[in-house]
Parts: sequence; C-alpha cells; structure tokens
Amino acid sequence: MNVRPRYWAVVPAAGKGSRMRSDIPKQYLPLGAHTVLECTLERLLANEAIAGIVVAVSPGDETWAEISQRFDERVFSTDGGAERVHSVLAGLGALASRAGAEDWVLVHDAARPCLRAADLQKLIDELTPTTWGGILAMPVRDTLKRCAADGAIETTVDRSSLWHALTPQMFRLGQLAQALQSSLAAGRIVTDEAQAIEFVGGTPRVVEGHSDNIKITRPDDLPMAELILAAQERA
Repeated sequence: MNVRPRYWAVVPAAGKGSRMRSDIPKQYLPLGAHTVLECTLERLLANEAIAGIVVAVSPGDETWAEISQRFDERVFSTDGGAERVHSVLAGLGALASRAGAEDWVLVHDAARPCLRAADLQKLIDELTPTTWGGILAMPVRDTLKRCAADGAIETTVDRSSLWHALTPQMFRLGQLAQALQSSLAAGRIVTDEAQAIEFVGGTPRVVEGHSDNIKITRPDDLPMAELILAAQERA
C-alpha cells in the first residue's frame, strides 16, 4: 500500500536584508498589524495540506522568540546558517524526525508575504505527480539586455524561454537534501533550490504564478506589499 506523502514548508529567515537600509532585518519589518514574516507564515498555514513549517533563524534571535508565541505547534524553528543553502539544509535536518524522504518540502522566502492561496494550491496540485518537483515562476515580460562591465549593451537576450523564479520551490525532502549537500561538496553555493536539483541532473518544472508574489528586498517594496495585500483582501 502506497503511503500518501505529506507537505512541509521550510522558511529561511536568518538573513539581515542589508539592501533594505534598515537596522531591523526585513522579515521583521512591520506590514499592516504584523511583521513581514508573520504574514508570510499565515499564507502557508492557510493551506490545510501543510503539515508543519520550520523557520530557520539566526541563533539567539529574540524577535523570533517573541513572534513564535503567536503560532501553534505546526510552526517550529532551527538555527539557520551563513547562506540560504545552509539555512534550508538546517530546516531539512529539523524535519528529519517528523517527515519522510518522500514527503514534499516547499521552500518559501520569508520576505514573500503576498503569495496567493490559489498559486500555492496550484503548485501542490501540478507538482505532486512529478518526479523532480519544481517552482513557482513567471515568464519574463521585459526586454533583456546583456551588458559589459561598463554598462555598454552587448546584445538583446531572447526572452521567449526565460522565466523569473519565485517561491515556493517544491521538492522531495530526500532529493533536495542530497542535491544541496552535493552542490556544497562541489563548492557551489546555489541561490535557489531548483539550481541544486539541476546540479544533480534533475529536471524541475515551472508552474506559472502571479507577479504580485513579490519579494521585499528594497525600501519601496514594503509599501508595494501593503497595496498588494489590500487589493487581495478586496478581491
């Protein structure tokens, strides 16, 4: 008898967000009545398929210690690392006692609080039958230029097959852990989980999401996220 896999989330939240030019890490900036991270976690928890979420935070993170009290036992934490890949691996390790190797893990940026419920469900529905999983993404819409170091345009890039990677990124726990470990052993610091899967020969898929699934990176992203959340509430 086949055992139905479960779905878990890993949220790397150990970064400092220096591009926000704030003393407060971007995941803890206020967004409405809560913080960015709280809004992000609520979006994931709203989907009943998510069995639990592990948040990878900086060791001794006092802000998380306070915020975590708002959530039930489905949300727990572990110490993150220097880079995203280290935090994700730590999160996978923290899941080892609760999840199986064939369970699915959705890695989602702490600073993406505008994830649509429909996009999250679409990702789960479309990727569950696959071998390698995949990611939420958007087709590239703008004209792309490849430039020299001095800013001179060298060529216009064909965008017809290019996609802008978003999160969540959804993979089997065992496959993802092995892929991340292999890429690190080879000296590769991957910037997203799909890159690690690609490194070991996997072929993840893209699932088209929406452009309002923005990542808060710069100061003007925060008011934009507030507008998006308000519009989603009205929809």
